[in-house]
Amino acid sequence: MADRAQTPGWMQTASKRIDAVRLGPRAEQIGTVESIADGIAFVSGLPLVGLGERLLFPGDRIGFAQVLEEHRIGCVMLDEGTGIQAGDHVQASGDVIRVPVGDSLLGRVVDPLGRPLDGLETPVCGSEEPIERAAPAIIDRELVTQPVQSGSLVIDALFPLGRGQRELIIGDRAIGKTTIALDTVINQKHSDMICVYVAVGQKASSVRRAVDTIWRLGEPRRCIVVVAQAASAPGMQWIAPFAGFTMAEYFRDRGLHALVVIDDLSKHAATHREIALLTRQSPGREAYPGDIFHVHARLLERAAKLSAQLGGGSLTALPIAEIDAGNLSAYIPTNLISITDGQIVLDARLFHEGVKPAVDVGTSVSRVGGKTQAAALRDAAKTLRLDYAQFLELEMFTRFGGLPDARVRQQLRRGERIRAIVVQSQHAPLTLVEEVALVLAVQSGALDDVDPGRVAALREGLAAQLQLELPLVVQAVANGGTLDAAGTRDLLALMTRRVGRAQVGPASSKVIETGKGPR
Repeated sequence: MADRAQTPGWMQTASKRIDAVRLGPRAEQIGTVESIADGIAFVSGLPLVGLGERLLFPGDRIGFAQVLEEHRIGCVMLDEGTGIQAGDHVQASGDVIRVPVGDSLLGRVVDPLGRPLDGLETPVCGSEEPIERAAPAIIDRELVTQPVQSGSLVIDALFPLGRGQRELIIGDRAIGKTTIALDTVINQKHSDMICVYVAVGQKASSVRRAVDTIWRLGEPRRCIVVVAQAASAPGMQWIAPFAGFTMAEYFRDRGLHALVVIDDLSKHAATHREIALLTRQSPGREAYPGDIFHVHARLLERAAKLSAQLGGGSLTALPIAEIDAGNLSAYIPTNLISITDGQIVLDARLFHEGVKPAVDVGTSVSRVGGKTQAAALRDAAKTLRLDYAQFLELEMFTRFGGLPDARVRQQLRRGERIRAIVVQSQHAPLTLVEEVALVLAVQSGALDDVDPGRVAALREGLAAQLQLELPLVVQAVANGGTLDAAGTRDLLALMTRRVGRAQVGPASSKVIETGKGPR
């Protein structure tokens, strides 16, 4: 006691700690683990737990209630269950799963709970929000009229995207779905959009390539990467898309504009099926539980353009889905197509022929359409989609022989040039004024006499020349997306000069062979 009397600092600290303890009754819900395996724990003794409530396990590990039965709860673990055994205590938190939100997440790679995966310190965020949030009501939404420039000419000219839209990117495995999404993210370094890339069930090597691409070519200071890779717990993969939307909604609700890429929802659906079967829910079509449609619908409905009274912010969604052998009629693809505002369908045959991005213009659609397209590009591309679609049909017939008349030969000639300008290298998005210039050139007939193999040369250095020779036109198109008659003439004159130089230069090695008979 004498020693303690000589240390008043210790005594003061202890006294403060004692005074801080609030005495009185406190209710806690404590349950018991019945069994745990494969990322699923069955818990009893928690009759008041609600659906989606966060549960606390030994070792600071957490899970959430997914299935509520009469005498037990099916809980999905968000951490590894190693060391947890039957008989261990489980505590109900009285709250749902929440994730940190705020500016501190920008430029970071985190898991769905906001924990760092990039080796840096834990981001300090001012608040947390639940992963499940209600979608904006119809009365709180505004019309989708502002464009999202993807940088891919075939998309911006034929299937324009708008701020607040949900556009599905769908196709077979490894034919460029992620590339289109990443190019859209990269292209936002020229805009005011904040990008959230969510990797669900992807290989670690694929995630690393995506992160490296965004960090090297995009604007990482306005990007958040949320990763729940294939090795992560099924629960982490399940909550990842919802966490990504919550992080993006923080910016939308403050009048800013956000873009969310979910890569991909096919793997998310497979994870949901896995969890459902392990928790013994009834399987339905293709063994998916009946609520899979509701899971994806309530997620994607959160993408919206808010009204001016709520700040006018927007949240745009680009979900990705994988199909097998072009089968769009499978359960998950048909669900997602019916939920979203359009789909960019990629075709494996086009991809292997060298037409990249391999967008199938016959089955792709944007249900928002030209209402969001920049005026200059809309005026330049009035009949571009129709001309391209007719060319593809005519080309199919003429491959089997026959001598088409002069009119058909001209359509084939123009169509080959249209295909040549929509072929792009990956991670090389075009600016809006470049797209307008290329579309004007092909639609005016300036490219009719240019070999398709030399069209690629027109893009090399085009942006620099436009900025040097027509800065006012570039500024007008970039700021308002409009182009007057004088600007149109100036662009066509510049492109005509470039055509003359391209015709005398070496042909590109990326010539797409067409009209050579069946392949």
